[in-house]
Amino acid sequence: MAKKRVLCFGDSLTWGFDPVNRVRFDEDNRWPRVMGKILGDDYEIIEEGQNGRTIATDDPSEGEKNGLKYIGPCLETHTPLDIVIIMLGSNDCKRKFSYSSMDIAGEMQIMLEKIKAYNEFRCQNSFKIILVSPPLISDAIKDSWLGDSFGYENACKVSSELAGWYEKLAGMYGTSFVDASKYVKASDADGCHLDPDDQIKLGQTLAKFITENEIA
Repeated sequence: MAKKRVLCFGDSLTWGFDPVNRVRFDEDNRWPRVMGKILGDDYEIIEEGQNGRTIATDDPSEGEKNGLKYIGPCLETHTPLDIVIIMLGSNDCKRKFSYSSMDIAGEMQIMLEKIKAYNEFRCQNSFKIILVSPPLISDAIKDSWLGDSFGYENACKVSSELAGWYEKLAGMYGTSFVDASKYVKASDADGCHLDPDDQIKLGQTLAKFITENEIA
């Protein structure tokens, strides 16, 4: 029996960025791997996290970070798939983009339409989609190395509004939805990334969600 293939598409929160040492966590402390261990040998986990990735915005100062441009080749590369988990939006809160939460939701809507179209016309609707709203950017970002980039007050406000928009999008497009902020919080070290305990907790949460909802 073929393994169920799960694509985890996200940014540094999915890549496993350590907010203290600013390196990558090992496999035991990255949520996709934690999720995979819980789901067991019948599942194959594909990690597609990229530091700085946006939903649909080019970022000339950081390189090729536009998720919308990469999602098509990514899906094609990893097909066949059974589950696609998307967790993006934190980097779109950066000050240089000046986005409202509605703007970011508009980006995510385009992303979902692209993924849904690929699923329908290229994969016969063979995979399920789980849309995850990211952990909230916290006040701790103000005095961290990320504070200037994110602009603190507006980033916190916009971040806090994303879950409501994403839940509406999930309803519109018939995807599953998980609000990560109900289970984990950003590290006090930088107000954006997850400490090991919360990486593990997010992996546990998503594994439980997949199992309990019989996704794939």
